[in-house]
Amino acid sequence: MNFRQIGFGLTASALMALAVPAQAATEIQWWHAMTGGNNDIVNKLADEFNTSQSDYKIVPSYKGSYPDTMNAGIAAFRAGNAPHIIQVFEVGTATMMSATGAIKPVYALMKEAGEQFDPKAYLPAITGYYSTSKGDMLSFPFNSSSTVMWVNLDELKKAGVAEIPKTWPEVFDAAKKLKAAGHTTCGFSNAWASWVHIEQFSAWHNISIGSKANGLDGFDTELKFNSPLHVKHLQNLIDLQKDKTYDYAGRANASESRFGSGECAIFLTSSGYYATAKGTAKFAFTSAPMPYYPDVTGAPQNSIIGGASLWVMGGKKPDEYKGIAKFFTFLSDTNRQAKLHQESGYLPITKAAYEKTKADGFYEKNPTLQTPLKELTNKEPTENSRGLRFGNMVQMRDLWSEEIEAALAGQKTAQQALDAAVARGNTMLRNFEKTAK
Repeated sequence: MNFRQIGFGLTASALMALAVPAQAATEIQWWHAMTGGNNDIVNKLADEFNTSQSDYKIVPSYKGSYPDTMNAGIAAFRAGNAPHIIQVFEVGTATMMSATGAIKPVYALMKEAGEQFDPKAYLPAITGYYSTSKGDMLSFPFNSSSTVMWVNLDELKKAGVAEIPKTWPEVFDAAKKLKAAGHTTCGFSNAWASWVHIEQFSAWHNISIGSKANGLDGFDTELKFNSPLHVKHLQNLIDLQKDKTYDYAGRANASESRFGSGECAIFLTSSGYYATAKGTAKFAFTSAPMPYYPDVTGAPQNSIIGGASLWVMGGKKPDEYKGIAKFFTFLSDTNRQAKLHQESGYLPITKAAYEKTKADGFYEKNPTLQTPLKELTNKEPTENSRGLRFGNMVQMRDLWSEEIEAALAGQKTAQQALDAAVARGNTMLRNFEKTAK
């Protein structure tokens, strides 16, 4: 029998079936800023969702650092080719809120798609950051974190540091011993300079970054982080920088590798660094709460969240929005959230996932991952520690870091640098206030 005879043997219905192509899944573009182990987790989540159903296909794309990803998303929207979902770090919230027409609020998205969505199911410290004053969630929490202190336990032991430091004076003392022992090239360092030494430092000590509850209660806020305590802390860093007891390592998080390589035995950065630390560190390590100055009344207070959320861009098709909503429901699953938290180090975004992780006894074996949760819930938040929402925050962070760098280089005193950071920042806030009205 030849091929022609085989063709004649096909039924009419079979021929019709062959002629009709399978309906292609609706693609949903997701731009993100995850690197290392967390990039692998993003790709895995997309694969799991795509495998779980056939109507939609999440296509993740790495777009660079947090600022790069947000700027790329805004530029793409203006050009008319924005992705469906964009990951924006927490300090980009005010900018995204003010982008009229550029976003599709998550609370409206979920309601229109008919997906179950209860804001009260998510951790309050997280949802409050991404919601309006009425409690309407504008973006979907994804990789929430807080600043923690990563500690190389092996090096501390070699240097004769018996206990993990709790206060800043104890950190300074331990760092000097680490340097003297000669096993590390720096005593302590950090990523995200302004986040660690201005934003989180202020909340942890219950002092104001700016008026109007750090901008949460209005865009007409004014910066205030040139207080005596802020100046004292920066001066300490300046003094310790001279012999690399403290060693400044840049504005963003590229320097996190200095901890995993063993170069810096004490390193302050995001709790979300866990997945990368686990995959790179060849030594015993843990995380501990941020240090505090013991002479500050009430310290430590509570930390504020970092990380990022997922914003849905405006102008998309109804079917695409339906797929995005289903993806967010998929991400909110209790078991999936618990697993994501345990693998990445980022916080579980739902109360149920946190309770499940506790009930499973996970923190008893992995106390490292409970550190940021303990910080966030250390005390009831105050006007100084609820969070922050400043316009032009991405640009202001660079400005603040620029002034910190000038002080560390001996070009300005600590007071001069922070006064300049506040003054220049307030100018940017006033410009943002005009455009946000």
